[in-house]
Amino acid sequence: MADAKFTDAARPAHAAPHPMANPGYGKRSAPDQLPRTGDDFPHLPPREAAVAAYVDRLPDGTDISVKTLAKVLPYGQCALRTALNALQAAGHLRRGREHVHGSGSARWITRTWFSRTARDDEWWAEFTRGDLPRERQRPTRSRAFILLAALGRTAPALSLSAADCAALGPLAERWFARGATEEAILRALTTGLPTPVHSPAALVRSRLTSKLPPEPIAARPVLRVLECARCGAPGRPEELLGGACGPCRGEPARTRPPAPLTALAVRTHAAVARAALGLPDPLPEGTPT
Repeated sequence: MADAKFTDAARPAHAAPHPMANPGYGKRSAPDQLPRTGDDFPHLPPREAAVAAYVDRLPDGTDISVKTLAKVLPYGQCALRTALNALQAAGHLRRGREHVHGSGSARWITRTWFSRTARDDEWWAEFTRGDLPRERQRPTRSRAFILLAALGRTAPALSLSAADCAALGPLAERWFARGATEEAILRALTTGLPTPVHSPAALVRSRLTSKLPPEPIAARPVLRVLECARCGAPGRPEELLGGACGPCRGEPARTRPPAPLTALAVRTHAAVARAALGLPDPLPEGTPT
């Protein structure tokens, strides 16, 4: 893209470095991005690709506000605001706040996260929870592999090969991740076996999938709060589709139905209404309310 090439020559060599933001503000790079290439944003229009390429090469902590970018890029503030909103909708940028750990206080700081690699809304939702998957070097014989390899000792009909254990290992790992013990997995795999077992691997795969226990429900602290790209209102990640809240996407505002009145509240409202109309109280003396 010809328009994106201005990022390398937009500012003279003698120009001052791009301004840094105040502490707690400015650009923050998202984790686990793909390596930079010469053409990282071919899916974006020329202007958005140019802005993205420029921001991508800035170090963390630099000021990427609309006013500052307008001073160094050949676009006005209105055009840059539109471009940044488009980058947010495309999954390259998110604005919000982040909780500072280890500060000894409930301190939140403003963040603008940028990702060269486009991310979907689910990825950003996981990012706000601090729950991003990371690639790990797993041992050759994992806990799940050992359990599956020893399955034939408990149920000879379920003897598996090394290849079967390696293929089924990730399914068994999901059980461990949800708090299941070796005894619970063995019981689920070996109870009520058919006779004969024609395909041990297929049967184990079916049971590991169909009998998978639910994920434990645990309250997690909020690490980050994302904001709508258009109105700036905070919202839950699952509601900010493409970085915009429901009302800004044209969806009707959600209303919560009123809570039902208790029996005491109903009697109290009725008594007030009768008193206002001058009607006698039908309840006998001494009736508890």
